[in-house]
Amino acid sequence: MTRPRIALLDPSENENTQRNFRRELDADLAEFAVRDDVPDTFAFDGAVVPGSRASVYWDEPWIDPLVEWVGTAVERGLPVLGVCFGHQVLAAALGGTVEDMGSYEIGYRDVEVGDDPLFAGVESPATVFTTHSDTVTELPPGAEQIAANDYGVHGFRVGHAVGVQFHPEYDPATAREVTRGKDLSDERIDRVLDGITEGNYAAACEAKTLFANFTDSVREVRNGGESTTRSGEAAGD
Repeated sequence: MTRPRIALLDPSENENTQRNFRRELDADLAEFAVRDDVPDTFAFDGAVVPGSRASVYWDEPWIDPLVEWVGTAVERGLPVLGVCFGHQVLAAALGGTVEDMGSYEIGYRDVEVGDDPLFAGVESPATVFTTHSDTVTELPPGAEQIAANDYGVHGFRVGHAVGVQFHPEYDPATAREVTRGKDLSDERIDRVLDGITEGNYAAACEAKTLFANFTDSVREVRNGGESTTRSGEAAGD
């Protein structure tokens, strides 16, 4: 069976992004720097939108075309995974609301994950690395919340489209680099850096299972299946 072809719509301008997603996704990636242009086609088996320093509500010329492309992809039934900023792009594209939290969540945190096919094999609460100051304050119409913690929504699903606020793709080097680049107090940055340990990273690796679950769902949709679960298991409503 051929590997799925997935569009990686990268808004990050960070070389770690491509490296991390190439490692985690068992797929052939068509990579696009979407600050320059979005794809002129939807001829992919799925799409992934990673994180960015941008906010989806900023007035920058590349954001609206990306949001529009994602919305059209979902309408066409393309499986889409949004991560952090991508999660917020997906929410905005489908009619949800994204706002500034007025605070910052960063570091390894616990997130409650629901009984959703994306999290098959992931125990709740899951240990994940987070870094964001925006959040989805209103889910899109018809969306189901599938992950959350005390900072708010950390995951939702609409059909074959799913978003997660946290960063399952991060390795420790990326987590350290991102943390050092934040405009936060030295004390808080040092506290987060102290928490980037082998033990916390090992715990967070369980959440990486969602990438295999997503690519499994991409294969099922490509092959004409209706299930979004791994190994053809029935989803409970």
